[in-house]
Amino acid sequence: MRRIYACVLLLLLLAFASNSASAADTPIGAGDSLKISVFGNPDLSLETKVGDAGNITFPLIGAVSIGGLSTAEAEKKISDMLTGGGFLRKAEVNVTVTELQSQQVSVLGQVLHPGRYPIAGKRSVTDMLAMAGGVGPEGGDTAVVIRTRNGKSSKQVVNLQDMIQAADMKSNLDLVNGDMIYVDRAPKFYIYGEVQHPGGYRLERNMTIAQALSIGGGLTPRGTERGVRIKRRDSHGNSVMIDANRDEILQTDDVVYVKESLF
Repeated sequence: MRRIYACVLLLLLLAFASNSASAADTPIGAGDSLKISVFGNPDLSLETKVGDAGNITFPLIGAVSIGGLSTAEAEKKISDMLTGGGFLRKAEVNVTVTELQSQQVSVLGQVLHPGRYPIAGKRSVTDMLAMAGGVGPEGGDTAVVIRTRNGKSSKQVVNLQDMIQAADMKSNLDLVNGDMIYVDRAPKFYIYGEVQHPGGYRLERNMTIAQALSIGGGLTPRGTERGVRIKRRDSHGNSVMIDANRDEILQTDDVVYVKESLF
């Protein structure tokens, strides 16, 4: 069931990502690769990378500062410099961003392909997760989003499962250059003692002792549900032991111990 949900989630994320925006409105920045052409003047065609100061060197006119400009603004600036300098009577300039490096969002943690990804135009949390391959098999249902606006950083936790199941995109935040998404590992519980398959397992929402026993393969012939105890951390971080029944709700990092029957 979890695998099916993960596949559906990935397909939904990829669908959201298909609504991509054009790079035309994204400001040009340092490290971006550009392809520039002038209609009717093939000798002025140029493939170049924007320098750290936001400049390029263009034939005839030399250094041109285009950092922070849109492609349309860069086209007009180069055109004006070519005509204003008397090099051409009319200059129809086309600027295309072939590789966007100046505008990037980091997608880290439990995604299939963590890293830094370029953003062109408007991008959201689901867009960027889809670009990173979606949430991995060890990933949880939430993502921590850190955004910086006007020099101030803020953190918001986005519950991906709730957002998609409710089709409520209010928490599908818009992202800009420098923002970060972090997908943590899914919470786990541990079960040992008289169960068929002791070990650590993914903790689903509102999971009970009965469900945990089932995931652990059920009791061994020597096991008894009357001897189930939970080792848990209290609010002060101290380890406590709790006698549990079948309907007890598990918490993150709970350790379930199944005793051996005395009879």
